[in-house]
Amino acid sequence: MADQGPDRQLPELRASDTDRERAVDTLRQAASDGQLTVDELEERVTSAYAARTRNELERLTADLSVTPSQPSGLTVADGPGGDRWVISVMGGHDKKGRWRLAPRCTVVNVMGGSDIDLNDAELSERVTEINMYSIMGGGSIRVPHGVEVHVSNFAFMGGNGVELGDEVAPPGAPVIRIRLVSIMGGSDVQRGRKPTREQRQREKELRKAKQRGLEP
Repeated sequence: MADQGPDRQLPELRASDTDRERAVDTLRQAASDGQLTVDELEERVTSAYAARTRNELERLTADLSVTPSQPSGLTVADGPGGDRWVISVMGGHDKKGRWRLAPRCTVVNVMGGSDIDLNDAELSERVTEINMYSIMGGGSIRVPHGVEVHVSNFAFMGGNGVELGDEVAPPGAPVIRIRLVSIMGGSDVQRGRKPTREQRQREKELRKAKQRGLEP
C-alpha cells in the first residue's frame, strides 16, 4: 500500500501554458528594464517554455524586480447608451481609453481598419457582442484579463488570428462574444494591453543587439 502518512512528499504542481506565458512576460519586462541581457533573456525564455513545474518557473524570475502589469480598467454599468457602430472606409479608427460600449456593437472595415481596445472600456451589460466585418481591410480587438471571451471566425482569401491563452475567467465575470468575418482581409483578437512605445523600443534595441552579437 502506498504511503499515505502526513510526511509523504506531494509532487510539484505542474505548469500550465498560462503560467509559462506569464513567466515569459515577466522576463521580457525585466529585459526591457535592463535587468537581463539579450543572452540571458533568450536562455530564460527557452527554459520557461520547457518548464514542467511552477517551481521551475519561479526560479527563473526569483531574482527579478518587475512592477506588475497595469490591471484592467473595464467596468460594467448597466443602462442605456454606448457605441453601437464603428465604421472605417478607406481609413481607420482607434477606440481606447474610457469609452462606453453598447450590448451589441458592429465594426465594419472596408479597405481600412479599426483598433478596438476594451481594457478600459465601460460595458452596458454583463454580456456584450461584437461583430467585426473586414473587407479588404482588417482590425484588432484587445480584451482584458478576467473576462470570459468566446470567438467565432470566418475568413475567405484572408485570415484571422486569436491569441487568448488558456486563462479561465472567475465565476460571474463579464462575457464578451466576438464574431470575426474577413474577406480578402484579416482581423485578430488578443488578451491584455498593447505594449507601450518604450517597451517596443526596448525590445527593438534588444533584437538589434542580439543580431550584432553584443549586449545592450
